[in-house]
Amino acid sequence: MSHSISNPHFLMRRLHSLFGLLPVGGFLLFHLWENSQSRFGRDYYNQYVVEKIQGLNYVLLLEIFVIALPILWHVIYGLVIWWFGRANVTQYGYLRNWMWWLQRVSGIGILFFLLLHVGWTRLLAIFDPTVKQDMFSHMQAMLADRWWLAAYVVGLLLAIFHLCNGLWTMAISWGLLTSAEAQKRMQWAALLAFVVLSALGIHGLVGFFVG
Repeated sequence: MSHSISNPHFLMRRLHSLFGLLPVGGFLLFHLWENSQSRFGRDYYNQYVVEKIQGLNYVLLLEIFVIALPILWHVIYGLVIWWFGRANVTQYGYLRNWMWWLQRVSGIGILFFLLLHVGWTRLLAIFDPTVKQDMFSHMQAMLADRWWLAAYVVGLLLAIFHLCNGLWTMAISWGLLTSAEAQKRMQWAALLAFVVLSALGIHGLVGFFVG
C-alpha cells in the first residue's frame, strides 16, 4: 500500500493515532489525576471532583463530542486496523511485531473495560441519584469486591500501556524517530511514562480504601 497523503488509509491511520493522543490520551491523563484526588477522602472527592466537574457548563456536550465520539471513532478504526493487519509474531518475533499485537489486544480489553466502567459509574448515576451524590462510596463499595478490583487494575494498566506504547509507535509512524537510537530512547521514555502513570492510577484506587 502506497504511503502517500493521497492514500485514504494513510490519512486515516494518522488521524487515528492523533485522536489517540488528543483528546483520548489527554482525557485519560486528566481522569488519572481526577481519581488520584480520592486520597483526600469522601467529602473532598464528591464535592471538588464529582460535583464541580458535573457542574461545568455544557458538560454533556463536552462528554459527547470531546470524549465519547473521539473514543468511539478511535475504537472503530482500531478494529479495522486489527481486522486487516497481520502481526505474525509466531513467524517474526521482533519487538515491534509484539508491540503491534499487544497494542491491538490491549485495545480490545480496554473496550470491554470502558463499557463496564461507564455503565456502572456515569450511566448508573443518571438513573440512581444516590450514586451521583456519593460517587466515592459507590466506588469504594465496588472496589471492595475482589473481582471489581481486579477488573479495574487490569483495565487501568491496559489503558496506560495502550497510551504509552501508542506514543512510541505514533512517533515512528509519523517519521519523528528516524534512527534506531532515537527509537530506543523513545521506547525507554514510554516505559518510564508507563511506570509513573501506573503508580498514579494505582494510588488513585488505593485512595478509595483509605479515604
